[in-house]
Amino acid sequence: MDNGPAVRLGLRENAAQFTLLVAVNALVGGMVGQQQTTLPLLAERTFHLTGYAFIFTYVAVFGITKATTNYVAGALADRFGRKPVLVGGWLFALPVPLLIIGAPTWGWVVLANFFLGVNQGLTWSTTVMMKVDLVGPRQRGLAMGLNEASGYGAVALTSLLAGDLAAHYGLRPAPFLLGIAYSVVALAISTLTIRETRNHARLEASTLPVSDASRWTIIATTTWREPALSAASQAGLVNNLNFGLSWGVFPLLFATAGLGVAQIGLLVALYPAVWGAGQLLTGWLSDRWGRKPFVTAGMLVQAGALAVIAASRTAERWAFGTVVLGLGTAMVYPTLLAAVGDVAHPSWRGQAIGIYRVWRDLGYAVGALLGGLVAEALGLSAAVWVAAGLSLASGLTVLARMYETHPPSAPRSPKGGAGRPASH
Repeated sequence: MDNGPAVRLGLRENAAQFTLLVAVNALVGGMVGQQQTTLPLLAERTFHLTGYAFIFTYVAVFGITKATTNYVAGALADRFGRKPVLVGGWLFALPVPLLIIGAPTWGWVVLANFFLGVNQGLTWSTTVMMKVDLVGPRQRGLAMGLNEASGYGAVALTSLLAGDLAAHYGLRPAPFLLGIAYSVVALAISTLTIRETRNHARLEASTLPVSDASRWTIIATTTWREPALSAASQAGLVNNLNFGLSWGVFPLLFATAGLGVAQIGLLVALYPAVWGAGQLLTGWLSDRWGRKPFVTAGMLVQAGALAVIAASRTAERWAFGTVVLGLGTAMVYPTLLAAVGDVAHPSWRGQAIGIYRVWRDLGYAVGALLGGLVAEALGLSAAVWVAAGLSLASGLTVLARMYETHPPSAPRSPKGGAGRPASH
């Protein structure tokens, strides 16, 4: 059925569905959180692995798989609808905790993270698209703040819970029982209660100039041709490089001070906890003050925070550094998604979000590989210093290249000009 009277844009008008999608995205984040504290320690203490580059392969596989799946998710969601992609993504989550619990070798853990990457790419991408569809342009920053806050708040909470479970009951299987529960509950919610939102995107598109584009034109537009989209793509990559690095490096770095698993879990959780909570404010403020100031300042704050972490040797200073890193990331994360939504036409928004998320989530792989190689050659702190330098360069790139996207000007076509007027 085409757009009918029941299809309305706005957060209040779609509060029930929006709330369900927030809950689903919290479960998406929880699937990552079960690993944050435990997997680096599992690699060293259970599988007795040495060599950081090898240990961090699980993050790299996750990042490459998630990045690739993001693009597939966007293309499939634009063609077949959002809900089938969301449900399919949760089917890929089911084997993840089971593979880790039963893993006889590290290869099983890497395979689990392949499935996790597919799950995250399909589910997180579609919850983003569906919220953008529902709220329309006026509250896009707030919507992305709520979406990302739920996801990364759950990453933090689950990291903390997993660390506590590991401290009391061992690294396996207790922490990964959380993942079994999350995936079953999320699959049920997505199948039984979530409704398709593609008609909301069509409603918004009907009020804008028509913008037809080929797949390759949209890729070029998002990657390098359009200044705001390309600046967002590189900033997203560096932001997730930092997260990927923290996933592998931080637990091992904190362990060098003799901290226990529960203490490491708390430090690891501080970063996504502040990141998640902060987005409730930064996404909303970017609807009022604009996207560019938050993206630029956020990347520079991350650079400073990483420098503090690299230079520190005590739990108190690491805690300060991870809190500041979370603040910087909160300034950037929902704002970049909102900026992509500002610029991309609703008719190709799903693909643009997918492509942006390809570049952003390649940062996991780059962070893991770069962090592993630098840590192997120069030590764990040196890997964090490299990330600080890259964050500084990224912030300066945004400052020079990105223009303000909110409130959006005339809708842009992927060819760089205004789309032709729609006929009604």
